[in-house]
Amino acid sequence: MEYLSLLGIVVIVIGFALGLDTIAVVIIAALITALVSGIDFVSFLTILGKGFMDNRMVSLFFLTLPTIGILERHGLKQAAVNLIKKMKKLTPGRIFNIYQAIREIAGAFGISLQGHVQFIAPLINPMAQAAGKVNSELTPLEVDQIKGRAAATENFGNFFAQNLFVASSSVLLIASTMKSLGHPVDPSGIVLYTFPVAIISYILCVGYNHVFDQKLLKQQEK
Repeated sequence: MEYLSLLGIVVIVIGFALGLDTIAVVIIAALITALVSGIDFVSFLTILGKGFMDNRMVSLFFLTLPTIGILERHGLKQAAVNLIKKMKKLTPGRIFNIYQAIREIAGAFGISLQGHVQFIAPLINPMAQAAGKVNSELTPLEVDQIKGRAAATENFGNFFAQNLFVASSSVLLIASTMKSLGHPVDPSGIVLYTFPVAIISYILCVGYNHVFDQKLLKQQEK
């Protein structure tokens, strides 16, 4: 009979395979698991309601979406592009430094620059390769290295800055999860402890980018 409690997993697998509504599938799976485990319907609703109330802070993220949408619609991305283009004497490493700074500052305000597809591939990577060709043509290996470094810059900027905004979904999820485990934490406290991590990661990336520029220059001088 204990295996009957696994019917919820079967429901989830079948529901997702058929492309059914995600929320409906999860709730039905939870209900079936509760019933076969001896939990009555009223108790199930109580557990479901308590879970929602304990994690209701996650929904605060949706209140920030209109503001973020307005900022992006009024040229946030284009402003970042224009700022980068105005910079003089750029090297690939300096371009990566500028972009990561913009990425982390935007993250602190809950604004996403949309990452690899919308920013790295069409803008940062081509600009870095163009800057790398100032002294001589890039070898296929150097092209790949710049591509990899451009992608890594986005990953570093996103990973270490996503918890800098107090109403971001990740911060609210951490806070609600810790609360449900009996360790209540304040979202602002999570942000406070994220700042030094983001700063340290940026400093390390700046150093690495400088080494990358020097290595690229030496290779081109040979």
